[in-house]
Amino acid sequence: MNITEQCVVALTWTLKDTLGDELDVLDAPVEFLVGGDDLLKRIEEALQGHTVGDTLQLHLEPEEAFGDYIDTLIFLEPRKLFPAELEEGMTFEGYALPQGCNPAAPQDALYTVTDIYPEHVVLDGNHPLAGIALRLHLKVEAVREATEEEIGRGSAGTGFFRIQPPAQPGTPTLH
Repeated sequence: MNITEQCVVALTWTLKDTLGDELDVLDAPVEFLVGGDDLLKRIEEALQGHTVGDTLQLHLEPEEAFGDYIDTLIFLEPRKLFPAELEEGMTFEGYALPQGCNPAAPQDALYTVTDIYPEHVVLDGNHPLAGIALRLHLKVEAVREATEEEIGRGSAGTGFFRIQPPAQPGTPTLH
């Protein structure tokens, strides 16, 4: 079966930056809905017409992947607003930031704690791969027709790439 819109593909991949450093390896196949919200548009376009066993080498510029890095999505917030057990790498939904955080922080962003200081916390609303050109080696492990439920949901349930790049600060972010 060839890959078309509204089918489910099982993929494995190796994701690297342009320097060749590995960012992610998916050894066990994971299913994604083509024509839904699971994959980046550039990946979906490249998969069209391929079948089981095919491999693809893709180069994705930031605007085709996780967007450009946006400096205005960095916020310095008072440490006292956050729980004592706060750790670097923890995430907060923008709508659930503690009371007293900067009201300019978009509520539809996912913020990662990047630094913790005695008096301040640094929150970054950018995707960790924002601003990075990527090299993706994909292998098609399986292709099947999507179920009505998957088509209705717009997802095979994975959600790995369920994002769209922001057009500008304050629009939906990449998570």
